[in-house]
Order: sequence, then structure tokens, then C-alpha cells
Amino acid sequence: MSNVTLIARTSTALMLIAAFLPLQALGAQALEARAESRAVQSKILGRPVRYTVLLPPSFDAQKNRKYPILYYLHGLGDNEQALVRLGGWDLVENLQRYGQIGEFLIATPDGDRAFYINSRDGEERYEDFFIQEFMPEIERRYRALGTRAARGISGTSMGGYGALRFAFRYPSLFAAVSVHMPAIADELPPTLKSALGRRRSPFGDPFDVAFWNQNTPFALARRAQRLKSLKIYIDCGREDDYGFDEGSQALHELLTKLGVPHEFHLYPGRHNGEYVAAHFPDSLRFQSRALGAK
Repeated sequence: MSNVTLIARTSTALMLIAAFLPLQALGAQALEARAESRAVQSKILGRPVRYTVLLPPSFDAQKNRKYPILYYLHGLGDNEQALVRLGGWDLVENLQRYGQIGEFLIATPDGDRAFYINSRDGEERYEDFFIQEFMPEIERRYRALGTRAARGISGTSMGGYGALRFAFRYPSLFAAVSVHMPAIADELPPTLKSALGRRRSPFGDPFDVAFWNQNTPFALARRAQRLKSLKIYIDCGREDDYGFDEGSQALHELLTKLGVPHEFHLYPGRHNGEYVAAHFPDSLRFQSRALGAK
């Protein structure tokens, strides 16, 4: 199995953990929850970008209601269907039915291999697309509240890197960020450099270490005053295959030094879907509380 596959591929473990959550009897409203997959036509990227949005149970029945929104960024090797295909939506529904989280939208764009940044060569302006085109279109189309207080961002692996970058770079846009095994490191992991070096990389070819360092959440976190109102959740497995446990620990220590409040956990586990499945419910509860979802 390749490094690219290992770094971000989640598994059907999400479906397994959903199956063990206690359920209430399914009412008529619960049957109305659904997922919708469409595309945003991007002028910035010059192509359509697929996305999937998870719509809460009351969405179709309450036509005038507006909702908090959580943007979920998938990992390397996955796509916009990640949560639906791997059982994440079943998990979300079960948590909602059992009253453990409120109702909110979850939108996942296809991030391909972009790491959710504007590429080193300037040809792939994914960050600009996400902020300037994707968010406004999704929030208009799906009746999001459209306020900072009701907007969160989350991600896994590559998506964790992207979520932290967006939240730290644009703290005026997001109330909360939650990440699992984020692809962050104080120094570039050799395995990641090797994996991205085999094909065109958003960090340049050859890999531009200086550009990587400029774009890490570490650099953005040093703007501490801007982050103190941001709710932050980070977890990672102690046996992470890429050493991202060390990167997560380093970010925890930096945020602590800067006086930025945050929630941080190192749990047993490697860089895989089983680890994410075990802790994804925790970040959903964190976001539900942070966004005031009801």
C-alpha cells in the first residue's frame, strides 16, 4: 500500500461505530435527512468542483429555517463522497436522533491533492476558490446562517492541515475548528515529501521546503491575538505512521505558550480509519456545542 493511500484513506470503521450508537425509534422527521451531491462551477479554478452536503432532518420541512454549517475537508486520496461512502452520515444521523448533537449542515468539497492551498506555481488557487466561491455558494444555496458564530471547519489528515490553515488564517470567518490526525509537522516528514514528489505537488516540484514552512498552521498560529476567540479541537494517535503526533504535540505546546485556549488529545492509535472512527463523534459534539446547533 502506498504512502498516499495510507496518509488519508479512511475506512468502513465509521459505519461500525455508527452501528453501536444507541438509537431512538425513527420518527417521520428522521426519514427526511438526506445527502446531496452537486458541483460548483469555479471561475478561479476553471472547472466544476464536486461537493456533497449533508442536510439535517428538518431541512426540507422547515423551508424558512437557517442552519449552522460545518465544512469537512477530506484526506489525501479521498474525495467529496468521503463521509457518505464510509458511513459518516449514518453516524451523524444517529448522533442527532439520540440528541447528542443538534442540526447543522455539513459540506465537503472535493479537495483532490491540493492540500487546500494556493499552489506554489500559482496554477491551482484552491484556497481562493474555497473562500471566495465555494463558501458563499454553499451558504446561499443551503440556507446557512452565514455568520462566524454559526460556521465551523473540520478535517482529517490532509484535511486537518487545511482546516487548521483556514481557521488560523481567517479567524473572522470561523467560530471553531476540529481536526483528527492533522498532516502537520514542524519539519517536513520525509514520507510525505516522497509521496507528493512522485506527482505534481501543490508545494512545488521539486518540493519547496520554504513554501511548506510558510504555509504550516505553526506560522499562522503565531498571530495569537487573532485566535483567542476561536474554539480549537485537535487529536492524533500516539503511533501515527507519519509522525503527526509529534506535530500535533508541537502545535499544542505552541498554542499553550501563546495563551490560546484549545482542546488537545493524544490517544492510542495509528494513522488510519479506525482511529478516526473512534474519535469523530467527539469532534462532532464539540462542533455542535461551539456552533450552538439545536
